[in-house]
Amino acid sequence: MLARIVDEVANTVTAAIQGVDNILQALTNTVKNQVVNVLQGTSDVAGSSIEAIASVASGAIKGVGQVGASITETAASTMSGVVNGVSEVGGDVIAGVRGGAQGIVQATADTGGDIGGAAVGAVQGAIKAAGDVGADTSEAAKAAVGGALDAATSVGGDAANTVRSALLSSAALPRDVIEAALKGSQDNDNQ
Repeated sequence: MLARIVDEVANTVTAAIQGVDNILQALTNTVKNQVVNVLQGTSDVAGSSIEAIASVASGAIKGVGQVGASITETAASTMSGVVNGVSEVGGDVIAGVRGGAQGIVQATADTGGDIGGAAVGAVQGAIKAAGDVGADTSEAAKAAVGGALDAATSVGGDAANTVRSALLSSAALPRDVIEAALKGSQDNDNQ
């Protein structure tokens, strides 16, 4: 089912953003609608929802890649769509952020894109969108960092270090929040 979600979302995103002037807004709206559809179609089991959201985000990034748009620039818009969709159906925004970040980084790795840039975009998008819907921005940042690192760790190689370095060196992100999130994820890894 998850692979089907990825493919359907990729095709929907590709169709939605081809030939439009504002690709980022079209992407955000399309992802939001896909998240709403997927969450309304899955059971209320938290794990399946997170996996479904990760699949939507992954499909969105793959769809963006098919039309040659910058994956790094669209990671924030994808995350915004995830947060808005989860919020619309009354879901757990923070869990949605984690799933969204996993999907964004995993799909970026699968397509050979800049996973560090995608992680930064995902965290930026999570902070902004969480604030827009009234969720805790610090918790959203931590969840996005955790999701990005989960995906990078599963990619293997030097991916986790690439993501950590990109997050720490980004002037656009609140360094204290990122450092705390990275420390928290390392503490969780050591347990």
